Amino acid sequence: MEAVSQESTSGFDKAKAESFAGYAVGLLNSGFLTLMISIGHKTGLFDAMATLQSSTSEQIAGKAKLNERYVREWLGSMVTGKIVEYDGSSETYKLPAEHAAAITRAAGINNLATRAQLLSLCGEVEEQVVNCFRKGGGVPYSAYPRFTELMSEGSSKVQDARLVDTILPLVDGLVERLGKGISVLDVGCGSGHAINLMAKAFPNSRFVGYDFSKKAIAAARAEVKRLKLHNARFAAKDVATLNEPKKYDLITAFDSIHDQAKPTKVLTAISKSLRPDGVFLLVDVAASSNLHENLQHPLGPFLYSISTMHCMTVSLAYKGEGLGTVWGEQLAKQKLSGAGFKSLEIRRVPGDILNSYYIARKT
Repeated sequence: MEAVSQESTSGFDKAKAESFAGYAVGLLNSGFLTLMISIGHKTGLFDAMATLQSSTSEQIAGKAKLNERYVREWLGSMVTGKIVEYDGSSETYKLPAEHAAAITRAAGINNLATRAQLLSLCGEVEEQVVNCFRKGGGVPYSAYPRFTELMSEGSSKVQDARLVDTILPLVDGLVERLGKGISVLDVGCGSGHAINLMAKAFPNSRFVGYDFSKKAIAAARAEVKRLKLHNARFAAKDVATLNEPKKYDLITAFDSIHDQAKPTKVLTAISKSLRPDGVFLLVDVAASSNLHENLQHPLGPFLYSISTMHCMTVSLAYKGEGLGTVWGEQLAKQKLSGAGFKSLEIRRVPGDILNSYYIARKT
């Protein structure tokens, strides 16, 4: 019996198939181009090219102090990927200022190249994640040795630019209270940069940071020493075991709750650790809990992919809830209410497409 061709199958749209095939080719190119962007960031090539006029591969390699043959091949990817401009007559390359504004360190919080590094990080655990698809379970945090550094590189720039002057003022009266002196805890503090920024800005207040990662805590303590701070301390701690009733006036969580193995337990512990007039500032991914409401999210594919490759699987590795990166506003409201928070306000920061700012109180 002859096989029926796809073209003759009832309902098969050949034009749609061809359109999708073209789209898939674009995705393949974009995926590998993202990897090359990561390399351009790590090697400093973008930063070097931003300081140069049209230059040869030899000149670019010399400026970046790199091997010319590798630089030339990388430039081929950049040119065909429409990131770098190329003059065939002079065989010179130029990074337009308009492109540099999105992929160089000078771009600060607008530097998307820092996020490109996550692709190779996820690639390192791909086989382990594939095995979880078949057998369940998860990939532990220890399988991501560079995660702390990558998160710190991206988040520290945002915190430097926005934390003290933009984010903290979202909470009415908070800056004044911090100036007078209150007790503050940051849950899932990572490398501790947010705590250290606040400790420097508000010397009358007392700051504590807890994180599961001993490596992150070591980095936080090193920064405390470097900045000569006397009002910030850190400890390696599973925040699900937090038991410090009515101790803090402010508790913060910067994009850390969705990573927790036991987020419900953590939120309840946070509620109990706040004083009656205390406030919980939760910063987490701005999205809906419903997939159909995220169809137009500008970072949708990125967020669900990062969740699959890190946030969700790490939680499941510790027999957790597997909340995922895109747990969303509806579920966040539900969990905060269940943890004992009676008042909740959700704020946004102009230009920040990634995060929502939840201001939760017990009264």
